[in-house]
Amino acid sequence: MTPAALKAYLNNLVNKNLKISTMIWGAPGIGKSSIVAQIAQENQIGFVDVRLSQLAPTDLRGLPVAEDGISKWYPPEFLPRSGAGILFLDELNMAPPAMQGVAQQLILDRRVGSYEVPPNWFVWAAGNRKEDRAAVFDMPSPLANRFLHLQVQPDFESFKIYALATNVHEQIIAFLSFRTPLLHKLDPQQPAWPSPRSWVMASHLHDASLDIAPAVGSETAAEFAAYIQLYENLPDLTVILDGFGDKIPFPNEPSVRYATTIGLAVRAKNATQGYNAFTWISDVATAEWVQLFAVDLFRQMRTKGQMGVLAQMVQKDKRLQDFFKDFQSLVG
Repeated sequence: MTPAALKAYLNNLVNKNLKISTMIWGAPGIGKSSIVAQIAQENQIGFVDVRLSQLAPTDLRGLPVAEDGISKWYPPEFLPRSGAGILFLDELNMAPPAMQGVAQQLILDRRVGSYEVPPNWFVWAAGNRKEDRAAVFDMPSPLANRFLHLQVQPDFESFKIYALATNVHEQIIAFLSFRTPLLHKLDPQQPAWPSPRSWVMASHLHDASLDIAPAVGSETAAEFAAYIQLYENLPDLTVILDGFGDKIPFPNEPSVRYATTIGLAVRAKNATQGYNAFTWISDVATAEWVQLFAVDLFRQMRTKGQMGVLAQMVQKDKRLQDFFKDFQSLVG
């Protein structure tokens, strides 16, 4: 499933209060832990992220302490004791077998040692697959059989929704719109390679005018550097957003077209600028480019609280009414 579909599925588990232990499988860097954290935040519940590969069994079971002639296990302070939330056991299958054995008690019995998971907490886990060349251990069959297993794959549309909402650099989004296969390209021979996680890091570097190679690798960084040189050929987006783009043609080069449509959607500060850009592109571009722009624009306008105003402006323009009906349904 896509990251967006994974998020919807996990949200249903929370909304319907289904406390079934759930294992999320996927390649490194595609946002598994970020999605779980977002769900906890959006549902206003607690979130405890436990990286099992970094713990020893006693870190999870606790330490034995003599009390009245009996050895009792004192659980660690990071495990939840009240309220509601998600206990997230990340990197589960990177933990050695002894550690997985302790985690198994927590997952199957919702308790380990003297600790018991509070009733209003979900227990979810995540791990990488063997084919991702990650240093993983086999999961014991009894443990695997107690999980729901959700497989998640990299997906550009899911990443773009996240990127637009979190202000990932416009040029990063435009580049990946043009070179989508580079969203996630695992290279086990190199320390840096492109993934949704590393592209977010690359966005911060690019914002600071730093080389993005340490985040995504030298080959991908070289392609990106060549791509952003195309921005010299972009039409004047400010003129279009201000409503004076009548004489500006739509670029011929596909790479520049992606940069133009993404740039207009990201830079539109309000409904008026969004309407001006929508009018221009519907006049100069074919339907597929108008669709690409409109879906991104509507998401941005909703984020800015301007969608209602934009809708009113579009509904008064007969040329845009059909586009609006068709494309608004694409983003809900």
